[in-house]
Amino acid sequence: MSDVIFIRGLLIHARHGVMDHEAEVGQRFVIDLELSIDLAESSRTDKLADTVSYSDVVATASAAFKGHNYYLLERAAGAVAEAILSAFVRISAVKVTVHKPHAPIAAIFDDVGVVITRTRA
Repeated sequence: MSDVIFIRGLLIHARHGVMDHEAEVGQRFVIDLELSIDLAESSRTDKLADTVSYSDVVATASAAFKGHNYYLLERAAGAVAEAILSAFVRISAVKVTVHKPHAPIAAIFDDVGVVITRTRA
């Protein structure tokens, strides 16, 4: 299947990280989502019931990302993927990219983050 719904640039303030100040103050994260889903029916019917609500996906991803303070981006991204696959049976796979543009790294860089892909079992 080659159908994809994407959501890019979702900004979320959260408290993920290994450093104490990251858990106390938090920082801005950027999330990109790619959802593998069969859009054949919704492309014919024009009915929301035949696809997934972007708004509901964003709410689910945001709640999963902010619901716990994780040390690792890997775990935070995994929580988002798990929540989306659990909540939306029409989605067969999800790719989650989490950007941490203000990571406490002693270097000059544009961006750092993780990309994970999870597929329904």
